[in-house]
Amino acid sequence: MTALTCAVTVSAGSAGRDTAARSPVQDLVSPRTVPGAAQLSQDAHGVRFHTAGVADVRTGRPIRPTDRFRVGSITKTVIATVTLQLATERKLNLDDPVSTHLPAATAALLPCPGDNGSDSDSRDPGRRITVRQLLTHTSGLFSYTDDRAFFRRFFGPGFTAHRFETHKPDALVRTALTHPPYAAPGERYRYSNTDYLLLGMVIRQVTGHSYATEAHRRVIAPLRLTGTSFPGTRAGLPSPHGRAYTTTGSSRTADATDLNPSSAGAAGELVSTLPDLNRLFGALLRGTLLPAPELRQMRDTTDSYGRYGMGLFPVRLPCHRTLWGHNGEISGSYVQTLGTTDGRHLVSYRVNSDAPVDAAAETALLTAEFCPKA
Repeated sequence: MTALTCAVTVSAGSAGRDTAARSPVQDLVSPRTVPGAAQLSQDAHGVRFHTAGVADVRTGRPIRPTDRFRVGSITKTVIATVTLQLATERKLNLDDPVSTHLPAATAALLPCPGDNGSDSDSRDPGRRITVRQLLTHTSGLFSYTDDRAFFRRFFGPGFTAHRFETHKPDALVRTALTHPPYAAPGERYRYSNTDYLLLGMVIRQVTGHSYATEAHRRVIAPLRLTGTSFPGTRAGLPSPHGRAYTTTGSSRTADATDLNPSSAGAAGELVSTLPDLNRLFGALLRGTLLPAPELRQMRDTTDSYGRYGMGLFPVRLPCHRTLWGHNGEISGSYVQTLGTTDGRHLVSYRVNSDAPVDAAAETALLTAEFCPKA
């Protein structure tokens, strides 16, 4: 989990790279830092799978459609879906103070109104972080992955030595709360992995079950996502899988296939496959998992000024089409799943590295997939 970051808008890059004989997924591969890439698309015309490079630099085998891999922050889409399902069941309200749905010890750690130095906050003691603000990344809470020492130890140069260590969610929250908030609650959008760590804790407090158990019962099992799982502290990937590679702050790649994903938790621990991701987002966007009002809230980007909804964000293409989905980054892996508003046209693509993916190559891939050719 190099940063569990998200992208929100595709810039207008070169869209003319693909030809009849060449898939744009090939441009995601880099000889030194990105060994392999794959793309799975589906629409009314069928399912198409393209791959480039290799899944394993030692054996040279290609990436297969059913390979398991880590999906990082796409975990947030599942966590947001479960939270909104709980809201529809009136087990929580999105405008509840989050402190009312957390263990007392964790709630006591949250900043009180005025802790960020805002006089207006001090004059309004009723203003607190809400469940909605966690979902939309407008809580103002510092992201624990922005802590420099933590990042260097677990995602930077220290990754190899510390990759198998176990992290408790409350300890990660404490790391975040040693820093002042980015802003007052609701004041502005700032992507924070701490928000979704707390939502994972909210799910346990409200249901009595872990977020993984609830997600399996409510999302994974009903959709028959047979390649999708929450590994918890398990370091290995389920079979079949290729390898994952990290640059860990250098230009040389190292194998990052095995790691303890508890450092990501509810913000990014999920394992999945390309077919499962398409099925998940297709079902979500078509309204299978949520009633229409909650799905509209999920795509409402008002609070973030167009950048993020609740576990979904819009991607605007050069041809003026808007897609909905999420991406994820974790040590050794980057993936993005996007679909049309009706969920009928979908694409998931991934690389087996955490090295930066060429933005123009991503734009070319999405433009070739979704923009009508002149």
